[in-house]
Amino acid sequence: MLSNTPLYDFTVKVLAPIVPHLPQSVMQWELGKTPLSDINVVVAAMITYLVTIFSLRAYIRKREPPLIPSSYIKYPFLAHNIALSVGSGWLLALMLEEIVPIVWRNGPYYSICSPGAWTMRMETFYIINYYIKYWELLDTIFMVFKEKPLTFLHVYHHSATALLCYSQLQGKTSVSWVVICLNLAVHVLMYAYYALTSMGIRCPWKKMVTVSQIVQFIIDLFVVYFASWNYWAYHKWNMPSLSYGTCSGEETAALSGMGVLSSYLVLFVIFYRNTYKKKQGGVSGKPAAAVTNGKAK
Repeated sequence: MLSNTPLYDFTVKVLAPIVPHLPQSVMQWELGKTPLSDINVVVAAMITYLVTIFSLRAYIRKREPPLIPSSYIKYPFLAHNIALSVGSGWLLALMLEEIVPIVWRNGPYYSICSPGAWTMRMETFYIINYYIKYWELLDTIFMVFKEKPLTFLHVYHHSATALLCYSQLQGKTSVSWVVICLNLAVHVLMYAYYALTSMGIRCPWKKMVTVSQIVQFIIDLFVVYFASWNYWAYHKWNMPSLSYGTCSGEETAALSGMGVLSSYLVLFVIFYRNTYKKKQGGVSGKPAAAVTNGKAK
């Protein structure tokens, strides 16, 4: 009999010899037991990230010649971006393999609002995605060693996204898969772009990456605001007639999701205008540095 999840089964088979016995606390979210599930540890990690990047940048600026020659950075940077592009694509495929049948059988509303859409397997994928956000903090370390400018957008986006993923895992918001799948799809494209440009290959889709991020946040906000409206109209405002139903998840997770994603949309639209609109209109004599996801290239 053919499996309904061949990609997942293949992944487990490949990883079994490498990680034969993962503890349950890594596969399922257990507050205080799952690594990086304690908010104090998470905040400490973000503070460490900020102190490290700004201290390292200050130290490197005082050195001549550079602390690490650019030729030494090229191949680790290339490997980093290839791994993130491929890893994001693989995780996206695994999540779609799990969620598409749920959408097909039960419809879109069920898949974003019912607690039944928060399956054990999806929770594992959410945890993996959460850990990838810490891996992505290395983006900033590479920028510092390459002596690229650290923009507010880049630093804020990287640190806030890790906190956002934490809040959604803690709040068990069933709508999470929409936001994460879109983000993974964008990251496949974005990290492939970084990898190719690091090899000196010109890529025509630089602007498209930024546009795709903006479109991603617009879709995110539509779905997240829809889910949040249904929750509050049904439970808090006693207006069930104005809601499609209710939605699962905690209020703090909904508020953090709406707030952070809204800020991303505003910041990325401002970045797009400053980078591309000014360049097209000839407002500035020198085009702004090409930055995607707040990363200067």
